Amino acid sequence: MFKEEERKEVMAYVEPIIREKIDTFLTPIDTIWQPSDLLPDTSHDTFHSDLKELQQGAEGLPYDLLVVLIGDTITEEALPTYSSWLSLVRGVGSYREGGWMKWVRHWSAEENRHGDLLNKYLYLCGRINTRMVEVSTQYLIADGFDLQTDHDPYRNFIYTSFQELATNVSHRRVGSLAKKHGEMRLSRMCGMIASDEMRHAKAYKYFFSKIIEIDPNGALVALEDMMRKKIVMPAHFLRELGGKTGKAFVHFSDAAQRLGVYTAADYVAIFKDLLKEWRLESLKHLSDEAERSRDYLFNLADRLTKVADRIKAPSLEYQFSWING
Repeated sequence: MFKEEERKEVMAYVEPIIREKIDTFLTPIDTIWQPSDLLPDTSHDTFHSDLKELQQGAEGLPYDLLVVLIGDTITEEALPTYSSWLSLVRGVGSYREGGWMKWVRHWSAEENRHGDLLNKYLYLCGRINTRMVEVSTQYLIADGFDLQTDHDPYRNFIYTSFQELATNVSHRRVGSLAKKHGEMRLSRMCGMIASDEMRHAKAYKYFFSKIIEIDPNGALVALEDMMRKKIVMPAHFLRELGGKTGKAFVHFSDAAQRLGVYTAADYVAIFKDLLKEWRLESLKHLSDEAERSRDYLFNLADRLTKVADRIKAPSLEYQFSWING
């Protein structure tokens, strides 16, 4: 269990630093892209021809790619769960008008566009059983997700740093595959979402770097704890109508691995990047516990690399209720 009062003190110390820096990680609302910029406009005379063009492009998307796109969309649509979770992190909700809550609100506002855009694309593309997708989305929001972070800001910012990098990889690769199959509209959408995710990842990595500066011992112990538990994706409870909790996530993950959208090797690469980004190898004057945590983390990186090299993509395909036909 983390020392709550110490965490609150660290968060209070970092809060004004974040408040001054926060705008560098956000794009002004007046200038940032909106979903309507990338979709056929129902008020235009060209709507029907634009819609036909979108549907023709979607026809060329392979089954697994469509599955991954739907899974990514549902993950983005479950934003209310993530926003409420972040507002409960110790030291975040204490500053309703300060840097932490400003970040949560503005981050949520930017993220909200992602699910909105992808949801509309899927609805218009004509290949989706929209109701089944909506059921899975509602399940995911209602089920929530258990990260075992105990509302600890250290563990939560570790998680968000990792997760934003993972979503960047997934959206970027889906965009590349869409381009490969001639669907340029979807490729552009995913590229713009991926760019947002990278900005957000930089923010969370920066937040945690400030925590490391103040409390390197606590930060290292928290990172060890999170990696022992494994960083699970926010959609790990994903299910279909009448399905077992988490079953759909397993098949969604299999499809992502077959396509190379997000693999065990990516998990390891992100972990290694964070170790390097936070300069954990160069930290000095650590406690004995923190030294043991650091040794564990760097040994783990090597072990995970060997494991990832041996993992083969699952070959068993699964028929989702999300897709027509």
